[in-house]
Amino acid sequence: MHHRVEPGLYKLGSPTPSSPVFVSANYTLSFDALRSALNDTDAFILVLDTKGINVWCAAGKETFGTDELVSRIEATSLKDQVSHRRLILPQLGAPGVAAHVVKQMTDFSVEYGPVRANDLLAYMSSGPTPEMRRITFPLRDRAVLIPVELRNIAPLAIVITLISFFFGGAVPALTALAAVLTGTVLFPLMLPHLPTADFTSKGMILGVVAAAPFALYHMLSAMDWVGVMYAICTFLLMVPVVAYLALNFTGCSTHASRTGVRREIFRYIPSLVAMAALGAVMLVATIAGTMLEWF
Repeated sequence: MHHRVEPGLYKLGSPTPSSPVFVSANYTLSFDALRSALNDTDAFILVLDTKGINVWCAAGKETFGTDELVSRIEATSLKDQVSHRRLILPQLGAPGVAAHVVKQMTDFSVEYGPVRANDLLAYMSSGPTPEMRRITFPLRDRAVLIPVELRNIAPLAIVITLISFFFGGAVPALTALAAVLTGTVLFPLMLPHLPTADFTSKGMILGVVAAAPFALYHMLSAMDWVGVMYAICTFLLMVPVVAYLALNFTGCSTHASRTGVRREIFRYIPSLVAMAALGAVMLVATIAGTMLEWF
């Protein structure tokens, strides 16, 4: 909540009325990335009120959008500040902005710059290249997400791991820990190498692979119905956990669309909940059955 820049018009260097106008979000990191990329450049930066959200996410939420852009142009009297009518927006802000409407309402034309702010100077001097327009998600970009995801899930993961250890011992605790690490660490690293098109089914496949050693352990350590039940429960509980954590990465990848994510949520969440619920019921029933046998 403290990563916000006050919306408005900012001067970078010593701009003149003919200097370019770049549009950004009022998320601190977006604003600072733009300023750093335009080092030693005289320009204006028009900051929209995106509620402290980055450009790409704000475009999906429509806070980096047509209405806000038009409103901010009028609020800053931008027409009186510059002699031209050209705005340069980040490419990832395009889903939220109707350029033709902005033109009709303000007389400013919208131009989309490159995907990455670091390419802006080259874009300004020689125009766009196919590489500037291409969105990539390499290993480095995927790996940098891991600490954030681990931080978000850590409190709940620690509690579940401790409860599993207290009631079941080392193996259940390792199972819970493995599910979390598979979904938050292994999944982003393996993302492009997993089959299927959507994130959740990729996570389900990875969940099956992660659950297999634990399921095999249960079957080999208890050669009766108990081992089979524990093995089934392992799959039913680990797979939805990994798949759900994988689904969260749709908000971190530029390869996911708003409509696609919505479809994926409604398609898979009911199944994941059903699997987890069935696994929990079977686990309780198995524990109760073994306790009855002891007596």
